[in-house]
Amino acid sequence: MPSSYAAISYGHTLTATDLDRVRRSLTGHGASIRHEKAVPENRFAVHLFEVDLPDPAGNRKDGTLAALRLALTATPESGVDTAVVPAALRQAQRKLVILDVDSTLIRQEVIELLAARAGTEALVAQVTEAAMRGELDFAASLHARVATLAGLPESVLADVAEEVVLSDGAERLVAQAKAAGHVVAAVSGGFSRILAPLAKRLDLDYALANELDIVDGALTGRVSGAVVDRAAKAAALLRWAAQEGIDPANTVAIGDGANDLDMMAAAGLSVAFNAKPAVRRAADARINLPYLDVALHLAGF
Repeated sequence: MPSSYAAISYGHTLTATDLDRVRRSLTGHGASIRHEKAVPENRFAVHLFEVDLPDPAGNRKDGTLAALRLALTATPESGVDTAVVPAALRQAQRKLVILDVDSTLIRQEVIELLAARAGTEALVAQVTEAAMRGELDFAASLHARVATLAGLPESVLADVAEEVVLSDGAERLVAQAKAAGHVVAAVSGGFSRILAPLAKRLDLDYALANELDIVDGALTGRVSGAVVDRAAKAAALLRWAAQEGIDPANTVAIGDGANDLDMMAAAGLSVAFNAKPAVRRAADARINLPYLDVALHLAGF
């Protein structure tokens, strides 16, 4: 029994050659193209194919769907990606979108902004990069990085919060998703004192991040409570979906680092945003453009 999907192609530009390559990949994997159209956009190009796939093997890891997604991965020469998304997810009346924060919802890594004030930015950046590649245990790496912040005045948190810059398209993604009645959340291996004002500004439905330990107006170099690691992120996705009565199949998780892999695996659609190689390989879809609002088209908002 064929299953309905949307194949969404996107890039800085889309040429006739690009679209012909996508059509050949689709039909070469047994897809029937029912309809296609260019989707109006200003900063990037989008083309939508409505397709039927034969026997996608019932999951995201085997069979026709996985092979097709691999075949449609962007090549360096084209710069064009194509995401294959179940029509049922795109058409769901209510969805949950859960976003990583550092280098996804925002452009920076907050711990590096804090470390710059402690004179440890180079060291912390190296550890962060290794942790996001999955080479280090996240919780252990976080404790090590936070330890370098000991003695910083609490006031630096407000200063850093002012420096945070949203990723291009982030406000549009959140606003349009919420306007359509969907739920939007952010979960971070960073810090609640930075995420809280962002969550308020964007009117997020849920937000979760680590708590920095502060004594007598200064950072102690410790984290209070359990670390928001990859397992905690996945648990948050499932908890919030249950609270909202949303099937996990109708959730979209967007992230860039190894700490996001569990929540991406738990989601109905996982999106790697300018991500580390291991995350790109594991994701259902990849955004290799600087525009987070490409996800609007993937999720069908």
